[in-house]
Amino acid sequence: MNNTTALLLLLACGAVTYAARSSLILLLADRTLPLTVQQALKNVGPAVLAALTVSLAVGPEGIGSVELAEAAALLAAAVATVWKRNLMLTFAAGMTTLWIVGALT
Repeated sequence: MNNTTALLLLLACGAVTYAARSSLILLLADRTLPLTVQQALKNVGPAVLAALTVSLAVGPEGIGSVELAEAAALLAAAVATVWKRNLMLTFAAGMTTLWIVGALT
């Protein structure tokens, strides 16, 4: 594949992705979503965080590949989640713990 073909393919993929994402925004801009959809959307952030956490905990070499700083960050984020049920606090607790324990080890 030459550079021109790669650039055209990249631009085409970007245009399709942009159209797919913006179409939902444009189609639903003046409508109110049903209550069940609004409640389901509240779970998107925690679901993404859970998926990232599981992939971090398992790691590329299996479950034993997690280091101390990562395990401490996972524990701190879990405690913050159960305690306050606030996604931003969960991120802050996990990242702060990761940085501090990572700097100490």
